[in-house]
Amino acid sequence: MNASATADVAPQRREFLVLCLGALGVVYGDIGTSPLYALRECFAGEHRLAVTPANVLGILSLVFWSLTLVVSVKYLAYVLRADNQGEGGVLALMALALDAKRSAVVIALGLFGAALLYGDGMITPAISVLSSVEGLELVTPGAAQWVVPITLAILVLLFAAQRFGTAKVGTVFGPVMILWFATLGVLGVFNIGKHPDVLFALSPHHAVGFFRGHGLAGFLVLGSVFLVVTGGEALYADMGHFGAGPIRRTWLLFVWPALMSNYLGQGALLLASPMAADSPFFKLAPGWALVPLVVLAAAATIIASQAMISGAFSLTRQAMMLGFWPRVRVLHTSADQIGQIYVPSTNWMLMAATVGLVLGFRTSSALAAAYGIAVTTTMVITALLAFVVARRRWGVSLGAALAATAAFLVVDLAFFSANAVKIGQGGWFPLVVGALVFFAMTTWKRGREVLGARIRSQIVPLEDFFELMRLERPERVPGPAVFMASNSQGTPPALMTNFLHNRVVHEQVLLLTVKITDRAREPDEARVEVEHLPMGFTRVVFNHGFMEQLDVPALLDARGLLSFSRDHTTYFLGRETVLAEGREGMSRARERVFAFMSRNSQGATALFSIPPDRVMEVGAQVAL
Repeated sequence: MNASATADVAPQRREFLVLCLGALGVVYGDIGTSPLYALRECFAGEHRLAVTPANVLGILSLVFWSLTLVVSVKYLAYVLRADNQGEGGVLALMALALDAKRSAVVIALGLFGAALLYGDGMITPAISVLSSVEGLELVTPGAAQWVVPITLAILVLLFAAQRFGTAKVGTVFGPVMILWFATLGVLGVFNIGKHPDVLFALSPHHAVGFFRGHGLAGFLVLGSVFLVVTGGEALYADMGHFGAGPIRRTWLLFVWPALMSNYLGQGALLLASPMAADSPFFKLAPGWALVPLVVLAAAATIIASQAMISGAFSLTRQAMMLGFWPRVRVLHTSADQIGQIYVPSTNWMLMAATVGLVLGFRTSSALAAAYGIAVTTTMVITALLAFVVARRRWGVSLGAALAATAAFLVVDLAFFSANAVKIGQGGWFPLVVGALVFFAMTTWKRGREVLGARIRSQIVPLEDFFELMRLERPERVPGPAVFMASNSQGTPPALMTNFLHNRVVHEQVLLLTVKITDRAREPDEARVEVEHLPMGFTRVVFNHGFMEQLDVPALLDARGLLSFSRDHTTYFLGRETVLAEGREGMSRARERVFAFMSRNSQGATALFSIPPDRVMEVGAQVAL
C-alpha cells in the first residue's frame, strides 16, 4: 500500500472508531443496563423460579439465544438493511414500506409502533434509574427510604438539563459506557472462573429442557427473560446517527461478549449462592467495590435514559414532518449535528409521566410488570413492516420473505404473549399511552386532510386571479413577497385576502409550497420545481425529506430565486382558526381534539426558519 493510500485510510479508521464510540454511548445504553434487573426478575420477580442448577442453566440458555436471534440475527443482519437514505426507526421503516402504495394497514402499524415508543420512553428512565439506586440498599439497609427521593432528584435534574442539549456531555457518554461494559465483562469473567460449568448454558438443549420441565411457568418467565433484549429497537432507530457498520461491529466485538459474560457470571453466582437471587448483579462485586459500582450503574442508567429521551425528541420531529403531529417548538442544540434537538413539550410530558411512574410503582420490580408489552408489540410491528420492505424494495421472493418473517414472529409473539399477562399489573400503562398518542396522530392527520379539502374548495384559480389583476390594476409594491401555500395549485388564500383588503401586489411574487416526502432526504436534482408565470409570479415547489432541517430563506438564496436580499423579503403565511361544527368528515369528538391541537400548534415561522420580523400572518376561520 502506498503512502497516499495509507494517509486516506487513517482518517477513515479514526472516523469509524469515533462512530463506534458514539454508538456505544447512545445506542447500547438501554440494553446495556438490563443486567441490573433481568435475571433478578427471573428468580425473584412476579413469576419467580426456584434457584436450581437446571433452572439457572435453562434461563441462561434462553438469554443467550434471545440475544442471538433477536438482536444479532433479526436486527443486525436483517432489519438494519432497511435504511431510508441512511435513517432508521419505525416511522422511517413505515415510509420505506409505503413506496408508491399508501396502504392504510402499513400506516396504522407504523403509527402505533411509534406511539408505543412514547410509553417505553416513559418507563425506561424510571426503571433504569430506580434499579441502579436500589443498589444503595446493599451498602446500608437504612438507605431504602431514600431510594425514591434520590431517583426523583436524578430524573428531575436529567429532564431539566435537556434544554442545554447533549452536544457538551455527549463526548463523555462513550468513555463511561466503555467503563460500564468493561466492568460487566470483568465481573462476569471473575465469577465464571469460580463456576465454569455455567458455560454449558450456551447449548440450546438447556432452553428446550427448561420448557419441557416447566410448562406454563416456563412460558410466563419469558416475560422476564425478554428484559435482556429491551433496547434492541434502538439499534435500528439510531442507525442514522452512526451507520449500520459501527453499530454491528460494536455489538459483535464488545457489547454482546460483555453482556453474556455478565449474565453467565450472575448465573455462576446463583449456582454457588442461591440466596443472591434478590440482587445477583450487585452481589457479583466484592464489598469494597459496591459503592463505586452503584455510582457507575447510576451513570449508565442516566445515559440509557438520555438515549430514550433523545429518541422521543427525534420521533416527535419525524411525526411532525410527516404530518402526523402538530407543529411544536423544536430547538437545535448543536450547530453541527441535525439530530441533536430539544422538544420542550415532549420533554415535560415525559418528565411528568416518569415521575408519576416512580411515585406509583416505587420499585423497579413493580415497574418490570409494566415494562415489555410496548417493546414486544413494536418488535412484532417491525417484523411485519420489514416483510413489506423485503417484498417491495428488496425483491425477496414470497416464500423466503414469509419464512424469515415467520421465524422472527415465533420469537416475538412468544415474548408478546408472555408479557401480555402483565397487562393487569401495570402493562396497561404503555398500551394506554400508545393508544392516546395513536389517536392524536391519526386525528391530526385526518383533520389536516379535511381542513385542506375545505380550503381547496375556496381556492380561486390562478388564471382568475390574473384576470382580476388586469381589471383592478392594483398598485405593485417594490420588492419580493413569498406566499406560503400548502396546495401547489390555485391562488394562496393569503394572497387573495391581502389583495382584497389592501389592493396591492408586490412586484415579485413567489408562490411557495414545501412538500415533505416519505424519503429521509431528497437528492438535489429532485428538490426544487420552478414554474415561471405571468405578471412577475413564480411557482416554486420544494421537496423536502422528513429528516432534513427546513430553512426556506437559505433555500431561496441558494437557488437565486429572489432579486432582493432576504432582509427585504416579506413572507405571507395563512393562519386558520378551526371551528368544530360537526360537518361531514370527522366525528364531533375528533373535531374538538383537532381544534384544540390546532390552536396550540406552533406557527409555521419557526418550522420554516423564517425571520419573525419578515412575516405577515393572514388569519381565516374554517369550519370543519
